[in-house]
Amino acid sequence: MADKPIGILIAEDDRISARILDHHVKKWGFETRLAFDGLEAWNLLTTEALEMALLDWVMPGINGLELCRRLRQKNELKEFEYTYIILLTAKDERQDLIEGLNAGADDYVTKPFDLFELKARLNAGRRIVELYRLLKKQATIDSLTGLLNRRRILEEAEKEYHRAKRENRPVGLLLIDIDDFKKVNDSFGHLAGDALLTEVATRLKKRVRNYDQIGRYGGDEILAVFPGCETYELKRIADRLCLAVKEKPVYFDQHELIVSISAGGLSFNHLSSLSLRELIALCDRALYQAKKRGRNRSLIIESIVLNKGGQS
Repeated sequence: MADKPIGILIAEDDRISARILDHHVKKWGFETRLAFDGLEAWNLLTTEALEMALLDWVMPGINGLELCRRLRQKNELKEFEYTYIILLTAKDERQDLIEGLNAGADDYVTKPFDLFELKARLNAGRRIVELYRLLKKQATIDSLTGLLNRRRILEEAEKEYHRAKRENRPVGLLLIDIDDFKKVNDSFGHLAGDALLTEVATRLKKRVRNYDQIGRYGGDEILAVFPGCETYELKRIADRLCLAVKEKPVYFDQHELIVSISAGGLSFNHLSSLSLRELIALCDRALYQAKKRGRNRSLIIESIVLNKGGQS
């Protein structure tokens, strides 16, 4: 599947110029958003995932230079976030160029601009954004399964853990393990194990919601995070995932591999005093019990006591 188009903000207070820019930039393959003053531009930059910005220097509300500074401060606060900025202005003195670049702009186009030059500069920015996307993917995605890697899924779990504390909302955690995975490796080799793990990951990804997070926790273990998920919902999800994996075999090198998973999990909210590490450890214990009870099943802890004592 091709990468999604790059989202670019066009911030220009002259509405006719903004519409002309929008027309051409769309033709060049970008997904555009328009703002006609600096405040509107800042609102879009803070609420939408825009990877590039074409900013007029002089605008009401917040000028392009201040937007550059704010964007760079925002980028510093969030890992794996960067907005490629091109300043668009009639200012063409050397000192203006230096001031714009020092404020955080990546490039600079003077008015009246040449469309061919603007297209070339946007394409240069596109190459930077595409490289950044690749680096971000390598840093956050497990190369075998396509799931989030261990570091990233733990970061997402930590984020939801703190959100649950702030917003008084439940979060479901599920630790998943492929049944008899070692036997597959021992009997058919590690390439077969890789194929099995990749297929299981694909089936799981298809059965979770867009805003759920799922990652490779280690080996054949997979950790999934379900925002807003109560215990009864988590049980239904876990059983659905078990069925989705079991519904058909995996074929590898003319071998038919029967596959199933076991899962252990819990739902917690702001009342829990347990740390995220302790909650995941409880999921691991529940997973172990699910395997002891015959595999191809889930076990969801019904309640968590509020002290460090564990589960009830």
